[in-house]
Amino acid sequence: MPEGDTILVTARRLHQALAGRRLLATDFRVSAFARADLSGHDVDRVDARGKHLLVRTDTGVAVHSHLRMDGEWQVLAPGAPWRGPAHEVRAVLTTADAVAVGFRLGVLELLTPEEEQAALGHLGPDVLGVDWDAEEALRRLIADPARTVHEAVQDQRVMAGPGNVYANEVCFLRGLHPTTPVGDVADPAALVALMHRVMSANRTTGRQITTGDTRRGRQQWVYGRQGRPCLRCGTLVRRDQQEAPGRVRYWCPACQPGPEADRGAVRAPRRSSSSPRPSGRRR
Repeated sequence: MPEGDTILVTARRLHQALAGRRLLATDFRVSAFARADLSGHDVDRVDARGKHLLVRTDTGVAVHSHLRMDGEWQVLAPGAPWRGPAHEVRAVLTTADAVAVGFRLGVLELLTPEEEQAALGHLGPDVLGVDWDAEEALRRLIADPARTVHEAVQDQRVMAGPGNVYANEVCFLRGLHPTTPVGDVADPAALVALMHRVMSANRTTGRQITTGDTRRGRQQWVYGRQGRPCLRCGTLVRRDQQEAPGRVRYWCPACQPGPEADRGAVRAPRRSSSSPRPSGRRR
């Protein structure tokens, strides 16, 4: 599932293509809004709110979408072929200069300001928003001390934007096993600050690079690296699957000591001296 930085980059791309332009035609391929027509409306701006995208028009109506696991918005020149099958298209927004095509959108709806508040009002502070509020995010994070830190930091009601990649990476950078209860985190404010820092570093690219190394396979410390050596100590990274879709935990048993299951951690052969160094402080 795309993380908040990827959504922010997408919002900027859509804003550049659509903002200040009149919609000549719209096509919403979902049953609830199949007859809706926003042609003649002007696009004011395109906003990101955590993992949500909002194409705002001059009448107050917003096209709200959520990409879920693999959705995407393409921006094409008028008449250019779509880069994907037509049966996966959920929305088409046409202006004189560009066509925005939404593929595999998990959520697509038209919202008035009141409906938007009802749909998105539960979200916590947007980590990459101009109104980011670290104190409010901290308050929400520590409200349930029994929750695991891996689950809590990607709860959109706590902070809007972080997903599974950042949840795992921030746990590594703070030396926290993913199953650590929030109440056992020595400095939860530092955890919130680190989340803001690592996501902000990717706000212009949306690539979730947490190591500072752009080479393929070395961009994250533990995410997606199960069975491979930890980039810091060489111990083999572990993984387990939670019940919730996409909630997969990755950790280094040596750098993030945890439950008894981590006993007997295997150390890989000596790593290269070119391995990146972690950018976050441990707890």
